[in-house]
Order: sequence, then structure tokens, then C-alpha cells
Amino acid sequence: MFLGTHTPRLDEKGRIFLPAKYRDRMSEGLVVTRGQERCLFIYPMDEFVKVAGQLQAAPTTSRAARDYMRVFLSGASDEVPDRQGRFTIPAALRQYAGLDREVTVIGAGARLEVWDSATWATYLEASEQSFADIAEEVVPGIV
Repeated sequence: MFLGTHTPRLDEKGRIFLPAKYRDRMSEGLVVTRGQERCLFIYPMDEFVKVAGQLQAAPTTSRAARDYMRVFLSGASDEVPDRQGRFTIPAALRQYAGLDREVTVIGAGARLEVWDSATWATYLEASEQSFADIAEEVVPGIV
């Protein structure tokens, strides 16, 4: 499970270092793709295969399912981190997420998310109150 917030920097080649505690989990390969709210999703390869399988099980008669699958999979890039735990985020995905040098990587359960740091700060500030307000609706009995 991926947890926490990390602030690596993109280097001049568009690479980031995976947080050290996640490197073993991602050492065999990962997939980076478009996420919602203009962030990127990073999955370990085996987890991405599960997610892609769920998408492929959706009915192709559903336009929404086709649209989602197209956007999600067309932006996907499989990567293998180097020995230092670095991998390249393709230019098109960096552009999609508005990534420059300052990025924030958050753990989101089965995946990591990569955000432009300023965008993440704005999102978090706007979402913190609703987080408190909707807790009972989203996950009844947890708080």
C-alpha cells in the first residue's frame, strides 16, 4: 500500500526518484498514465494489469467506458526504474500534469499520484474542508 507525501524534483531529463520505501515494489516495472484532476497515476506493473483488466471487462457498448479507456490507456507508458530508483516521465504526460521541477508524490493506496506541487497545495486546501464534511457519507462508521 502506498501512503504519505513526498517531494522529489524532476531533473532536466524529466526523471524523478521514486521514494526509497517504494523502490522494491516498483523495481520490476511500473506504468505511469493520466489521472483525474491533471495529476499522473503510477501503478506497479502487476497492479496496472489488474486495473486494465477491469477496464477491458467494461461493456464496449458504453460510450463512457470507451472514452475512459481510451484516455487512460493511450497515455500509459511502461517504465523500469534504474538502479537509483529514477524513471522518466514522458514529455506528453509532464505537459498533461503541468509538471516542471517541483512535484509532489502522494500515496493513494494501490497507486502513487504525481502532482505539480503548487497544484497539489491548491487542491489540498480546497479539499480539506469537504474531507471533514463528507467522511460519514463516503465511508460510514470509519470515523
